[in-house]
Amino acid sequence: MSRIRKAKESIKGSIAPVITPFKEDESLDLQTFENLINWQIESGSHGISVTGTSGEPSSLTIEERELVMETASKTINGRVPFIPATGSVNHNEALRLTKAAQEIGADAAMVIVPYYNKPSQQALYKHYKAIADSVDIPILVYNIPGRTGVNMEVKTMARLVEDCPNIIGAKESNKDFEHVNRVLLNCGRDFSLFSGIELLCYPMLTIGGKGSISATANVAPAKVAEMHNAWEEGDAEKALNLHYELMTLNDVLFKETNPGPVKAALGMMGKITPVLRKPMDLPSEALQNEIREVLNQYGILSNEIVTK
Repeated sequence: MSRIRKAKESIKGSIAPVITPFKEDESLDLQTFENLINWQIESGSHGISVTGTSGEPSSLTIEERELVMETASKTINGRVPFIPATGSVNHNEALRLTKAAQEIGADAAMVIVPYYNKPSQQALYKHYKAIADSVDIPILVYNIPGRTGVNMEVKTMARLVEDCPNIIGAKESNKDFEHVNRVLLNCGRDFSLFSGIELLCYPMLTIGGKGSISATANVAPAKVAEMHNAWEEGDAEKALNLHYELMTLNDVLFKETNPGPVKAALGMMGKITPVLRKPMDLPSEALQNEIREVLNQYGILSNEIVTK
C-alpha cells in the first residue's frame, strides 16, 4: 500500500491537536508533554497533531518545534497516526519542518496558510507546490482565515490537489460551510477533509468529512472521540447527541483566544502547569471561573487523575 493511500485510509476521526506545555520558567516541559500524548491515546483519540495553533508554534523556535515533533513521534511510537503541523510564515522554515516531519516518520504533515503577510492565491499555490514537491510525505492544507488573514480559495485548493498527488486533504477552520462543501465537490469526495471549527465537527462528517482536529479534544478527548466512533458505527443519532452535549464546553474554550482557555482548563485538571509564552496569556479571572464551572458541570474536574 502506498504511503498516500495508507494516510487517506488511516488518518480519520478525532485527531487531537496537543498543546505544548511549559514549565514556570517558560521552558519546554517534555515529560508532561509525553504524559499528555499517552493520555490522549489511552482516551481513544484516533491521531495526534502537535505544533498547530493549539501548540503555540509562533512562540517556539524552529529547533524547539523540531524537538517537540521528535518527542511526539517517539512517544506515539506508531500507536496512532501522527500529523505534526509544519507550516510557517517563513517559506524556508516550512520546508525545513516538513522535511523534518518526513525524516522522523510522521504519517502526514499539516501546513498552515502563511499568516500576517497575506499572500495572493497564486503566491499560495507556489508556496504549497514547492513544499509538496520537496517531500514524499502526505500533506494536509491548514486553512484558518480568521487567524491568517487569507482564505485559500476552492479553486486554489483544487489546483494544488490536481498538481500535487501528496496533498491529500485539509483542515478547514472555516466558518463558511458553503466553502467546505465546495472543497469536497471540487477536490473530490475522497479528499480528506477535517473540521477545525468545533461546532462544525459533526456537520462536516455528514457531508463526507473524515473527522476533526479540535482543540476541545485537549480537555475531553474521550467524548470527542466517542462522537466520531458513533458516526463511524452508523449511529448518527448518538453522534448528534454528543455534538450538542459538547457545545457548552466548546463555547467556553473559545471565549478568548486558543489555547489560553484550554491551558487554563488543563491546569485546573492537574494535567499541566498553565503557562503560555508572551504575547499569549491565560484568560481573565472571570473566564477562568466560568471554565471551572463548566468543567464541573461535565464532571471533568472530579474525574481526572493528576498526571504531572
